[in-house]
Order: sequence, then structure tokens, then C-alpha cells
Amino acid sequence: MTSRFTELAVDCRDPERLAAFWCEVMDFKVIDRSEGRVEIGSWVPTVEDVRARQMPPTLLFVQVPEGKAVKNRLHLDVSPIDGSTEDEVTRLLGLGATKADVGQGSDRNWVVMADPEGNEFCVLRTLAPQN
Repeated sequence: MTSRFTELAVDCRDPERLAAFWCEVMDFKVIDRSEGRVEIGSWVPTVEDVRARQMPPTLLFVQVPEGKAVKNRLHLDVSPIDGSTEDEVTRLLGLGATKADVGQGSDRNWVVMADPEGNEFCVLRTLAPQN
């Protein structure tokens, strides 16, 4: 018997808004929604697919009454795939992200940001082919 990492749940005030933000960030689609919950992903999971191989996890945004209070203990890292890290940071700022300071210092090769509800995430080095 074994388990698979199938989804990452994110507590939030506004699941629709946060799901829309992350769909834009990662080119995901809404794959399921119910009252107070929105799930997004790059694929629609089926039991057969998950059993057959490791699949990328989905993100599940769940409405909770309280706001974010402290630095995340778990966060997402994203890597640009078709542009520079700087260009991706600019794009994400335009989508509603902000730069964040979690004590990371200035000697780093990633950018710490926060989504519209303040959840930290990092933009890492680009994976785009370098000319």
C-alpha cells in the first residue's frame, strides 16, 4: 500500500480570487468547485491516472474565516519557463502579487513574493533556454 501527493490545500478568505490568481500564474484551469472550495490544476485527476504514475498535484483553495497571521511554514516555488526571472516577477506584480521580505537577505538567486492574500512563494531561476 502506498500514497500519492495529489493536492496542496491552501486556507484563504476568497477561494475564487486566489484560484484565479494562481491559474494565471501557472496556466492552470479550475477543475472542481463547490461552496467555499476551488480546485485548480494542469490536468483532471482520475484514480486510474494517479495509480498508474506520479502526477503533478493540484491546488485546493478552501475558505476559512481567519486571515493569514504568520510566515508560511510551507510555500510554493515557481520557475519561469519562457522568460527571465525578472520578467516573471514583473508579470506577477501585474497580477496582484507583491514582493515580500521574510528575512531572506539580499544575497539570493530567487525572489520572495506574496499572493493577493499574503501567502509567500518564491520565483526561482528561469528554466527558459538561454540564447
